[in-house]
Amino acid sequence: MEPFALPETFLLGTATASLQIEGGDRNNSWYRWAEQGHITDGTHCIVANDHWNRAKEDTALMKKLNHHTYRMGLEWARIEPIKGKFDAEAMAHYRAEIELLLENNIKPLITLHHFSNPLWLEDQGAWMNPEVIDLFEAYTAHVVENLGDLASDWCTINEPNVYLYEGYVEGIWPPGEKNILKYFKGARNMIQAHIMAYRKIHEIRKRMEQTDTMVGFAHHERVFDPKTGSRLEMLLCRFYERLFHEIFVKGMAEGELLLPVGSGHPRGFGLYMDYFGLNYYTRDLISLSLNPAALFAKMEVRQGAEVNDLGWELYPEGLYRLCKKYYQLYSVPIFITENGTCDARDAFRTRYIYDHLFQISRLIDEGVDVRRFYHWTLMDNFEWVEGLSARFGLVEVDFESQKRAIRPSGKFYAEICENRSVTQKMIEKYLG
Repeated sequence: MEPFALPETFLLGTATASLQIEGGDRNNSWYRWAEQGHITDGTHCIVANDHWNRAKEDTALMKKLNHHTYRMGLEWARIEPIKGKFDAEAMAHYRAEIELLLENNIKPLITLHHFSNPLWLEDQGAWMNPEVIDLFEAYTAHVVENLGDLASDWCTINEPNVYLYEGYVEGIWPPGEKNILKYFKGARNMIQAHIMAYRKIHEIRKRMEQTDTMVGFAHHERVFDPKTGSRLEMLLCRFYERLFHEIFVKGMAEGELLLPVGSGHPRGFGLYMDYFGLNYYTRDLISLSLNPAALFAKMEVRQGAEVNDLGWELYPEGLYRLCKKYYQLYSVPIFITENGTCDARDAFRTRYIYDHLFQISRLIDEGVDVRRFYHWTLMDNFEWVEGLSARFGLVEVDFESQKRAIRPSGKFYAEICENRSVTQKMIEKYLG
């Protein structure tokens, strides 16, 4: 291990999702999913971190961790609890939360959709309903008209590929279906919704005479490598690249629908991102499977590889590879909108942070314009179908008492944020 430094303009912080931390809302698709008993460890999202009532305490934690920026989510179900009717109190709550961040010199990046739908939308087909494009644009417009004077940075949709794959291919997230055609239909709608939201955010903030608007999407990228290097495995990797990555990136970045999602540019030609938002965690080794339900591919972890609590390979080189790839393609700033690991004992998270930030320092040294890093996540939370037992936080949470405690990895990250560097002294102190 060696010391490294990041530019003075580089911003570090954490990312969260509203549903995973807020608690208290019964009007969303994940509340219903938990009520139906689909959460692996039997826990629930109804309380989670009680962040809705503890935003001041959690902002103080971010301040203590020396955050420069924070990626936060808004809950559509709170803002528009009934179709076409917006809740002024919910908007006032979010406004106060953003103002609190700004008072503490923490720059917000606002996510409009992070896996969770209002029940009224879920019951009308969610992202399968073509009306959702206009509905999402109207929701976006209302939010930006109310918050656009406070926030310059926006993320329209988080990981549309994961949302659709888990909900309509694996069938383990709401609505729990297995229908590959719906995966493609949902992709078409989410791509177009992003484009319309991108335009709307710029339109409204321009009207506000704001000139620093940055809009993008957060795309989940995995590295797909052939297990043995055979030609067939390479073709399977290419197939998964198309299915899981390319149709979303090409569509949301450039407005082009690729087969089997569609064709052409139904919303017009353009570049519909001001930054490339990259969520990165792991890679998969691909080999042939005869199971059509698995789309003829078997995903494995490299033999002998170090893995996290969920069995994901720790592969920091993947972050370097992906940033290189997308910067060569688009030459727009890159925000690492999520990167972290599940580690309940905090046994390897510190090294994980070091290894991935070291890759970012390499990229910057080589001229790749990486500007932000959002660690996933601030504190242990409701980790979707895994429930409360999957621990990703820099801050440990006792969900019974709601007591928060900064882990050693969190203290290490706080020093990185403070100095924008890892020194030899820090290596000896935290990684020795």
